[in-house]
This record gives sequence, structure tokens and C-alpha cells, in this order.
Amino acid sequence: MLGYSAGMACSFFRASFRASLRALPLLACLSAPAHAWGPQGHRLVGALAETTLTPAARAEVARLLRGEPEPTLAGVSNWADDLRENDPDLGRRSARWHYVNLAEDGCAYEVATHCPDGDCVIEAIRQQEGLLADPRQPDAVRAQALKFLVHFVGDVHQPLHTGYASDRGGNGYQLQVRGQGSNLHRVWDGEIVTAAGRSEKRNLRRLRALPTPAGVDDASVAAWAEASCRIVRRDGFYPPKGALKPAYLERWRPTADAQLRLGAERLARLLNRALSPPAATRTNAP
Repeated sequence: MLGYSAGMACSFFRASFRASLRALPLLACLSAPAHAWGPQGHRLVGALAETTLTPAARAEVARLLRGEPEPTLAGVSNWADDLRENDPDLGRRSARWHYVNLAEDGCAYEVATHCPDGDCVIEAIRQQEGLLADPRQPDAVRAQALKFLVHFVGDVHQPLHTGYASDRGGNGYQLQVRGQGSNLHRVWDGEIVTAAGRSEKRNLRRLRALPTPAGVDDASVAAWAEASCRIVRRDGFYPPKGALKPAYLERWRPTADAQLRLGAERLARLLNRALSPPAATRTNAP
């Protein structure tokens, strides 16, 4: 979600010093991408999606990610957030691709209003899916598109990556968590997923056991973002300022779980579509 000062991020949270780098308003100048769900949340979306890939899509994912340190969807799921440090130029160019601000406008997406230059998560997903699905593109381009997609589909399902520009996607909404200064965006990046203390493996089992969420068949990326935004506008989504009560995490964790599951299902369907033959069966020149 969303322009920071040099010491802040503008756009899934690092549990330590990176936790303060968050999303900022769409119209501001962005210096770095926002994080959504935190590293564990993004890994969960990638790992869940990989379990429902078609054989052809799974084979093409493995081929495109060959040579990655962890050549899985989970393994590359945080690559787009790490660009700020690993590839600052691409990190700056892709900073606005992590979010779109819809809440001030009743969550109704209009490209001319919310994404006139194509630099938002909705248009980024559309563009990167097109690159991934195009067998004429070099493998390096398609592999990068795949890594962007794994991350951005996660981002668009974190409600605050589609929320209010006025509070920088919840980054400006200050809270106290366990006696430490925090904000609502950081809570949804991290605490909402990690506070239960479950390992990634246990979380995967738990999320996989959930029923398929409603709306999974909606193929419109704009509709994904609009539905995420409507969560931000629900009564009680913004807790009282001050110390965050544990009851808030308990109340909203099922919503976060459903969004993680929904993001994984939609990511798998997107990749199955993009990597269907002939794209999945053609070997491209590097």
C-alpha cells in the first residue's frame, strides 16, 4: 500500500527492524515497497498455492525457478519486498505495485482515478500475468513475473493494501502492542498471523483444512481488491487507539486466515491459467 520519508517504506513485515517499513499513500512519492502479511504470511500463500497447481504449471514453476536458493513459490514469495535492499532500482520502480487506495471512494476501483499510470497492485498483477503467460518472453522475464505475482496476489488480499490513503494504509494509525509502539498496518502484517505462535507447517495444515472461501471464482483482480477494501470499512476493523486488546486479534484472525486461503486459491488458479500449454511446454531462450 503506500510515499514515505527516507526512513520509512511506502508500500507481507519483517518481525524486527523492518517492521516499521510500511505502505503509504498512492499519490505520494514512494521510496520502497510496503509489506503485507509479513514473511510468514507470504510464504503461506505461496506454499498453499503450490499444492493445487496442475502438473504442467508445477513443472513450469520448477523450471522457471531453477537456480533460486529455495525454488518454490514459498521460497520466492518475499522476493518483491527484498528488492529494496537487493535491487534498489527495481525496488523503486515497483514500489507502487504493492497497493491501491480505494477506501475513500467506497472501494469502487476506477483506473483513471486510482491507477492512471498503471502503477498499482491491480494493474501490476494484470501486467505480470500477461508476461508470465507469454511463451515469446525470455525465461528471465517470465521468472521475474512469476516472483512478482506470488507476492502481489498476497498483497492484494491484505486488506490494508487496498485501504485509505489518508492514514497510509493504516501505517499512520498508531497503537501499542505489548507495550511497544506499533500501528494497524504492522498488526495486520505480523501479529494477526503470528500471534498464535504456530509454526509455518502447523499454519499450512490449518489453512488447508479451511473450506474454500466464497468468491474464489471471481477472476477480476479489481474485484479482489474491492472485496479486500470492504473489509477495511467494516465496523470494528479500526480498534480504539492506545493498547491493542488481544480480543481484536482473536476477532479478526479468522478474516485474515480466510484472506490468506483466498489469496492462495486465486494465485494457484492464476498460475494454472498462465502456465497452461503451450506456454508451459515451450522452452524459451534465457
